[in-house]
Amino acid sequence: MTKYVPTIGLEIHAELKTETKMFCNSKNDPDETRPNVNVCPICMGHPGTLPTINKEAVAHVLKVGTAVRGTLADFTEFDRKNYFYPDIPKGYQISQYKYPLVSGGSIGDVDITRIHLEEDTGVSKHHGTHSDIDFNRAGLPLMELVTEPVIHDVEQAVRFAKDLQLLLRYLGVAHANMEKGEMRVEVNISLAKEDAKELGTKTEIKNLNSFKAVARGIEYEIKRQTALLDSDEEVVQETRGWDEATQTTVGQRKKETSADYRYFPEPDLPKLKISSVTEWQSFTLPELPSERRKRYSLLGLKQEDADSFTADKALGDFFDAVTEHLAENEYALAANYIAADLVGLAQSLDNFQYPDAQHFAELITMTTAGDLSSRGAKDTLKIMVTKGGIPRTIAEDEGLLQDNDEETLLETVKTILSENQKAVDEYKSGKENALQFLVGQGMKASKGAANPQMLRELFLKHLE
Repeated sequence: MTKYVPTIGLEIHAELKTETKMFCNSKNDPDETRPNVNVCPICMGHPGTLPTINKEAVAHVLKVGTAVRGTLADFTEFDRKNYFYPDIPKGYQISQYKYPLVSGGSIGDVDITRIHLEEDTGVSKHHGTHSDIDFNRAGLPLMELVTEPVIHDVEQAVRFAKDLQLLLRYLGVAHANMEKGEMRVEVNISLAKEDAKELGTKTEIKNLNSFKAVARGIEYEIKRQTALLDSDEEVVQETRGWDEATQTTVGQRKKETSADYRYFPEPDLPKLKISSVTEWQSFTLPELPSERRKRYSLLGLKQEDADSFTADKALGDFFDAVTEHLAENEYALAANYIAADLVGLAQSLDNFQYPDAQHFAELITMTTAGDLSSRGAKDTLKIMVTKGGIPRTIAEDEGLLQDNDEETLLETVKTILSENQKAVDEYKSGKENALQFLVGQGMKASKGAANPQMLRELFLKHLE
């Protein structure tokens, strides 16, 4: 079988988070369930209506461009992209063609070609013999990002899409929930022999609405195109859809070129000179995901925890709030309890709320100091989350504080040694497991209150 190299480019659409639609004052509400509520003569394409540009949407795209280190346009304009489809009420879509808002940039190891702004379409809902159209989504501000064809495997493609989703959320410009259609991925993919100087014929997979669908769509298309090429058959340049039920791509239509859309400048909208609008001049960016991930790694966190706190911004924000009350040598322990125990509680409780950050820090400090065992810390944390309270008070009331009194523990050690001569002899004969048995007996005698490390040290001292 011939070895082929896949070349992949992504086109990702994301609905932007604004008060109103792109070219009218109809509400931008992705959670509206009633059909055709947020519509007006402008977004419905009635004759004689004039669109106006949503400045907030433009600012959002420029902010994304700044974050990916792209080149922001000074001059830009909108264009008419002409095609007929029932969910396009005007018979054309207002988009950008020759002069996008952002050119270049990158996220991770993937270069970006352009980022531009356009309006979204309505939603067709099919019911057997007829279809309904909901125009609530028609006219929503839609950012489109196009990558260079520099992706060569499934993992790289999915990682880029996830990184973009995270970036949009950090910047506060989009919710980007794929299950709601707020972010949709289209994949262009072609295969060529390893030593080929030109790329193969590409196909496009439209509107993939989950990362899993992106991965499976690419995997399927690689297998499909490989089989065609191995059989000396031609790969047709076309648009294909993803069939979730059969886990296959399905041919939809011949792939259009830019000439098919008959682009021309939108005559009803003014040309834009970005430098003439004050609020488009500069942006104060928050800490970006890549910067946060690097900061956590420098703090000594495990890569898994650094990734978790970056992917879940609320979780990372809580960790940051906790560390304000801790010494640096306590950060890793705090991260462990947050990533494992606190997340576990969040997943098991219906009405989970983060505990007070300072109280959580106190719990970590108590554990570091030996006032609480690992088991005691977990039990205390559960009460903090479910009932509230201060960790030391909870630990005292529940009898969870560790016994660190050396005199008390020494009496326990002496008693255990006198009652377990066999284990003493086994230890002295070289059986290390006997020590663990004796410590276990000491913990049992203290009903779990003894500090196990102190107990172990005292046993070692009196066994020598």
